[in-house]
Amino acid sequence: MPATTNLRKELDIALNNILRYWKNNTIDEINGGFVGRITQDNQVDDTAAKGLVLQGRLLWSFSAAYKNSNDPTDLALAERAYHYIKTYGIDPIYGGVYWSLTHKGEVLEGKKQTYAIAFVIYGLSEYYEISQDMEVLAWANKLVEKLEKYAFEPVYGGYIEALGQDWSKIDDVRLSDKDLQARKTMNTHLHIIEAYSNLYRVAPNDYLKEKIDHLLSIFDQYIINGKHLILFMNDRWESSQRFFSFGHDIEASWLLLECAETIQDKRWIKIYKRHAIQLAEGALEGFEGGALNYEYNHATRHLHAEKHWWVQAEALVGFYCAYTLTQHEKYLKVVYQIWSYIKSNLLDTKHGEWFWGRDAQGELMLGEDKVGIWKCPYHNTRACLELLHRIPKD
Repeated sequence: MPATTNLRKELDIALNNILRYWKNNTIDEINGGFVGRITQDNQVDDTAAKGLVLQGRLLWSFSAAYKNSNDPTDLALAERAYHYIKTYGIDPIYGGVYWSLTHKGEVLEGKKQTYAIAFVIYGLSEYYEISQDMEVLAWANKLVEKLEKYAFEPVYGGYIEALGQDWSKIDDVRLSDKDLQARKTMNTHLHIIEAYSNLYRVAPNDYLKEKIDHLLSIFDQYIINGKHLILFMNDRWESSQRFFSFGHDIEASWLLLECAETIQDKRWIKIYKRHAIQLAEGALEGFEGGALNYEYNHATRHLHAEKHWWVQAEALVGFYCAYTLTQHEKYLKVVYQIWSYIKSNLLDTKHGEWFWGRDAQGELMLGEDKVGIWKCPYHNTRACLELLHRIPKD
């Protein structure tokens, strides 16, 4: 097995290449912020919508990158992302952030999607750490207040998916057309706890700690089902579960443990160490051809055998975490296999960044974005940073 020293070097190079792509290709000099879409063959769509998920993830990515690099360019782009969100993304009347904007910064979809608000909190908390700007912290706390006032479901706990621009009830709460119509989802809860934990890490308080504890309880009691996550639920946490999402299984495996460690709760740390290993084992069921498949429909027994970029990025961290918890070489071997797959199949050596993914036949998934509402530098940037932090220096 290759030495981890070589892996560290390759990850450092990969991180710089990812960030270089976003620095060189995505700055919107005409309308501010960053462009909303670039096609897989690197053509900029000047009129594409700008999603607040992407903007929040950019804010997190460049803020996190600056902590690692001390590169003033990373700091400047974090500042750019922050000012764009503050100027255009935050609703000055009802509070919260919009779902999407036009390329000119006008409101396109004003609904309050809990997932999007969580990612802006995540970005703001990371930016606060490098800026120590109290205005940034105040915005993050205001968004928490709005989520707790309107999105928190007080009867059964947890958070509902979406509300209207004025926080009124809406019928279609789906995050995307691919999702089921469900009032509560694993995905949104995962990114709320991620955001709250990051905010707690840089500005701890008892209120946030209580909310993180609540979310850890929700995952333990309702969402983690042995080796897999339940994805879609109603208010009472009832589910007609049909899918295993291997990418979310492995992402949650390490991320939830990190949240327990952030609040330094010994009981939850013990519980989530166990969950981390179980979820990693569940994700391994989707490991094939050197990478993780996307998902499995256990009702129809259909394997969705696409290899998406974000799934492989999260798998690097999740399986390395499983290795550190168990010292079982099989997990480390999987890390190297997935990294080899990424290098051979997902890195765009012509234009930069990573391709969206490969289909079941191993062909590039044509028509998917290089940059878009969902295609961002968050997963792969974070994977590189996490492993550079976790792998011991020789």
